[in-house]
Amino acid sequence: MQKQINTSPITQFAQLLRATELSQQKEVKIPIHQARLLNLVLTEMLDQLHQDYTLLLETLQQKDNAEVITVQFDGGSFSDKE
Repeated sequence: MQKQINTSPITQFAQLLRATELSQQKEVKIPIHQARLLNLVLTEMLDQLHQDYTLLLETLQQKDNAEVITVQFDGGSFSDKE
């Protein structure tokens, strides 16, 4: 089971960004502890994405190596029995 990632720092940043835009400020400033939390959650998300991608790639490669079964249909023929 995957570890849940606390995305509240992203939500907080998005809210701060929206408030900054609405007040027509030209800069966004955040405290260092908030920046660290934002960095941590983004790093965790990228790590999880990389793990998911690697697992998907391995799964697809295993399916490519699976046994291939070929089925052919020749269409048969009809005979007129009267």
